Amino acid sequence: MKVALFVPCYVDQFYPQAAIATLELLEKLGCEVHYPKNQTCCGQPMANSGYEHLTGGCNNLFIDNFAGYDYIVCPSGSCTLHIKEHLHSHENEDKASEIRKRVFELTEFLVDILQVKSLEASFPYKVGMHQSCHGLRGLRISQMTELVAPPFSKPAQLLGMVKGLELVPLSRADDCCGFGGTFCVVEEAVSSKMGKDRVDDHIEHGAQYITSADLSCLMHLEGILRRQNSEVKVIHVAEILNHSI
Repeated sequence: MKVALFVPCYVDQFYPQAAIATLELLEKLGCEVHYPKNQTCCGQPMANSGYEHLTGGCNNLFIDNFAGYDYIVCPSGSCTLHIKEHLHSHENEDKASEIRKRVFELTEFLVDILQVKSLEASFPYKVGMHQSCHGLRGLRISQMTELVAPPFSKPAQLLGMVKGLELVPLSRADDCCGFGGTFCVVEEAVSSKMGKDRVDDHIEHGAQYITSADLSCLMHLEGILRRQNSEVKVIHVAEILNHSI
């Protein structure tokens, strides 16, 4: 299986360890992983700011980099959703359409495509799982709690395979952390309050780590935790699934 690793720019710049963990995990599970070296921003920040009409260059570059792979895997729900829903090209719409069908967030790829049943991972800590809005309401990697429907969670399913890990319950499991890309800039007070509420929920339930499939959310929460001098740490789900002692 020929897999291309799509690493968002903020992961590359601030959390490269999550990209490395994703690579190592996929290779452990038998994937032939490639990293297109010319990849840059997918265009999501521009689109979120109302400038999607200016993302043509990003779209064409993405198509050039990622066409021809069996699957494209990304350790970021928000960037994955952007490509799934917004990758278009006047010059290469057929290729864009194929890429939209083959791009996956990491946990959905592990559960839906690789159908992972066991992992050789251990992480003996209490972990709170943050459901990012893009992953929950866009990619549907977990069920929304307000729906009268059977519950499921692909990240939680995978974390349940990790030896020693205790997944702590939360009072408001689906709450937004307040990051929201440019929202945290234009509405910083609201964003900060939402982030503090999200952090408090994890702390009140004894979490030692907060994990998520979206590092943008974790970056926001980490800033709040640092300002509070908290001992609680953030960690991407790929780092846990790839962790062993």
